[in-house]
Amino acid sequence: MLFRSLILASASPRRRQLLSWLNLPFEVHVADIDETPLAHEAPGDYTLRLAKTKAEVVAQRLDGENSDSYWVLASDTTVSLDGEILGKPLDETMAYDMLTRLRGRSHQVFTAVALARPELALNSSRSQTETEAIIAELCVVDVPMRAYSDAEMTVYIQSGDPMDKAGAYAIQHAGFHPVEHLDGCFAAVMGLPLCHVMRLLKRAGVELSANMPAHCLDGLGYNCSIAGQIYPIFKP
Repeated sequence: MLFRSLILASASPRRRQLLSWLNLPFEVHVADIDETPLAHEAPGDYTLRLAKTKAEVVAQRLDGENSDSYWVLASDTTVSLDGEILGKPLDETMAYDMLTRLRGRSHQVFTAVALARPELALNSSRSQTETEAIIAELCVVDVPMRAYSDAEMTVYIQSGDPMDKAGAYAIQHAGFHPVEHLDGCFAAVMGLPLCHVMRLLKRAGVELSANMPAHCLDGLGYNCSIAGQIYPIFKP
């Protein structure tokens, strides 16, 4: 299959940074969708639905020549505590409440990635199978938060960093450092599980050789132990 470029359906600078490690050309087209959870929707189902919808919305905007050489990549990340979805805080009080509830406990981060081929999405119908228009994967990570102090939490909230983050925190924030130890995909908690993206691209016929464990170690300071479980070429 001719492949020229990816379209990243996200305005997140963190996702742009992570995606650049694949050494593939990509453009950014932001998907503006309603992210309200459905009644009784489970966190994993919610996250997959949003990622697929973002991919489909952006793919349907693309037309013209060579649309068969583009794939649209979308991602969505959800923080869940005891099955409850924690979105982005609306104000500092909400951020304080979220971080207080998460402190010293483990929660789950669900990150879905979806890949849509424009000419298939443009001609797809709801009766078509996923493999004909959109393929997707879900990564789930258990995240144990450390017992940070009220003072640390207050300084972090006043920095403004939590306000555009699901669950009101960024795992990579060096000053706050909310997570002591992690046994899972660090990049997924940031918003884009790169080994899953590579696996999706392989399913689409694009096989890459980017060394994700090395990128995560160099770029994030994280020594990943699960990359080989997701993408076998990374097995030692």
